[in-house]
Amino acid sequence: MATATPYGARAHARAQDGTRAEAMPVVPARDWPEPPCEAGRLVWAETVAGGTCTHRVLARGTELRLTDPHGDACAHLLLYVDGRPWERLNAADTVKVQWNAYLGEGRLLLSDQGRVLASVVADTSGHHDALCGTSTLVRNTARYGDGTPQGPSPAGRELLKLAAAKNGLEPRDLPPSLSFFQGVEVRDDGALEFTGSAGPGGSVSLRAEQDVTVLIANVPHPVDPRPEYVSTPLEVLAWRAAPTRPGDPLWEATPEGRRAFLNTAEFLASRGLA
Repeated sequence: MATATPYGARAHARAQDGTRAEAMPVVPARDWPEPPCEAGRLVWAETVAGGTCTHRVLARGTELRLTDPHGDACAHLLLYVDGRPWERLNAADTVKVQWNAYLGEGRLLLSDQGRVLASVVADTSGHHDALCGTSTLVRNTARYGDGTPQGPSPAGRELLKLAAAKNGLEPRDLPPSLSFFQGVEVRDDGALEFTGSAGPGGSVSLRAEQDVTVLIANVPHPVDPRPEYVSTPLEVLAWRAAPTRPGDPLWEATPEGRRAFLNTAEFLASRGLA
């Protein structure tokens, strides 16, 4: 079909209506095939290609499930309190407050205000990282020859800058991120050992404990030793649910977690949000 004129270009564009690629958002989300819940509860359904990013604002109580269908996705995640972006994910506090450097079911994702942004409610992968952050322009250029967001090997930080800008955030608003589906362990001598993926089909589910802005870059882990840039699609699904309440086993799992939930509840109550 000729696209040299506006009429031809329009006809070509309209001819694509209804076409579904492997990596794209599904709108409306309820049209996602085989949804994990009642279809009407779905609010976000997207497959994120390797080397790209996505973002969304999610209401408190929303459950977000990330899935690695092919075994080589790596979801680099940042969270911000919606409308209060100065309160954001703090990877260091997430690790030290819970006395644990490894992410998994039952862990809480904390802000620097001692409040819970999200909780990990399910995990079939176990290969995650809270220590290394994401890749950078300089590092990717040195390793792969390019790290720009439009190039063949985009860096995670460059993609997160783009996702941040679409939510009114600046590069200085980007703290260290968490990574899901590509693991790192600390050896006895303090060195980091890349443990890679758990294989195709792993998933992790997060529950938003406040209204949050979510930024995700799907790029190789920065300490992945493979010389080639390997990044396969990431599946993202979110649906309406309910936040963690007092009496939930997760709320009472540890003294540190209970304190973080209490801090969150008090803050929300003071704003008339809970």
